[in-house]
Amino acid sequence: MKKLLCSGALSLLAATALHAESINVLVEGGGLMLQKAMAEKFTEETGIEVNFTEVPYQGVFDRLSAEIASGASSFDVATIDVVWMANFAPHVEDLTDLFTEEVTADLPPALLADARFGDRFIGMPTWANAEVVFYRKDLFDNPDEQSAFAAEHGYPLTPPATWGQWRDMAKFFTRDTDGDGKADLYGTATIGMFSEEWMAHVLQAGSPGVILDDEGSVILDNDAHAAALEFYRAPLCEDGSVPDNALEIGWGEAQNLFYQGQTAMMKFWAHAHKLTPEDSIVEGKVGIAPMLEGSAGIAGIPGPWYNVIPSTAENKDGARQFIAFAIANNAMGIEAPLGLAATNSAYERYMGQMGYEHFGPLLETLGGPATKGRPLHADYQELVDEAVMPAFQAALECDGDVAELLAEAAETAREILN
Repeated sequence: MKKLLCSGALSLLAATALHAESINVLVEGGGLMLQKAMAEKFTEETGIEVNFTEVPYQGVFDRLSAEIASGASSFDVATIDVVWMANFAPHVEDLTDLFTEEVTADLPPALLADARFGDRFIGMPTWANAEVVFYRKDLFDNPDEQSAFAAEHGYPLTPPATWGQWRDMAKFFTRDTDGDGKADLYGTATIGMFSEEWMAHVLQAGSPGVILDDEGSVILDNDAHAAALEFYRAPLCEDGSVPDNALEIGWGEAQNLFYQGQTAMMKFWAHAHKLTPEDSIVEGKVGIAPMLEGSAGIAGIPGPWYNVIPSTAENKDGARQFIAFAIANNAMGIEAPLGLAATNSAYERYMGQMGYEHFGPLLETLGGPATKGRPLHADYQELVDEAVMPAFQAALECDGDVAELLAEAAETAREILN
């Protein structure tokens, strides 16, 4: 019996040792790409193996949800999109002690705000993105274009910074270049398949939030939402400075129009600067500027991802070590193809270097005075799908009254929440 007990105890110790030497991390493609090198260094320094399970984007939400529902998790860490933070908040560990003064001082305020749920920090930022302004330097730096623009508008042709400049420049560059009587170069493109870009303008117009305020009240029908939607649809409905199929244009379509030289400007996620195809007509000719500013200043909608620890995780100590190590070595993700980070210091380390011209504008946008995340609410996606998008897309059909459309959207949102 004694021999059996000793054997059992040894087996238990061996299992414990094995458990302590590994953690399992649930990620999608970006999470793996941006954390792989850091994880290898973590293993070298701690001896803790990191096993990544990569799934498609929606698979992260579905897999983690299923495991939480089962009461047991195969994962010690999950890298999740910010829009899921509210859904998982009751089921993840408190990470407040990892948010030291050094860490909090090195993060843009909007990322800190999105990491907090109630009185605790529940996720550590891994990387963040935001839309910035892309423009064609071959057009903006052309002396003839500069002279013509100044003569027409009375101010210099420089990268657009305000709503008015954006509209002026979009109209100026819209033209028929091949003489067939139809515009083949547009100032920009209007994305009608997603609403995040319009939401950034809502913040620029001075709204305390998008869709909801900090108390969770619906504000879709406030003046800032209306002003932003009027501005957003103006290039399509008034100026004719964008292709007229806005409802068919998403991120990929807008990106391709710019790469193909069919638009002079675009508002797009900053990481795309490194992804310009070598055979693109704009290769080597792309300039980057911060997101536009309105009456409230520069504002963007951040797109951060966070590392969280499921409450059902088996190796919480190893998970906490991993998350602390990840934020301390956050700059390592910049060397990955996606090339993103979360901390100010990580971006600042590369600013000024060739190929990283987008980091200054991205950091300025992430730290903008009115930059704010989307509502941390479990019903966020339903609010977007059922209330926001119908009004948003109806406005882009150009014959609806913006205030009325938003009033209807606000009523739908209140019904969802009640």
